[in-house]
Amino acid sequence: MGMIVAVLRVELYIPGSTSLKDKRAVLRSVKDRLSKKFNVSVAETDHQDKWQRAELGFAQVGSDYGFLEQNINKIFNILDNAHDFEVVDHLVEYL
Repeated sequence: MGMIVAVLRVELYIPGSTSLKDKRAVLRSVKDRLSKKFNVSVAETDHQDKWQRAELGFAQVGSDYGFLEQNINKIFNILDNAHDFEVVDHLVEYL
């Protein structure tokens, strides 16, 4: 089996954010925690100028589809159960 790239894009609504500074604090915490725990790359990919919206992209490379799928599902479940924000949309792709 060759190289597989797992990609998760999530759009978030952050109701408690009243400034870009608030939003960045929430996102920094999430990005740091999940990138360390799951060894994934994370970036804010859209809505950088909005206070209460964000899109995060997660990517992980490997050769075991099952392992990548499991990690992406765990990441999504953590995000979906968070209290600081809500997931309003998501997309998973395997390349």
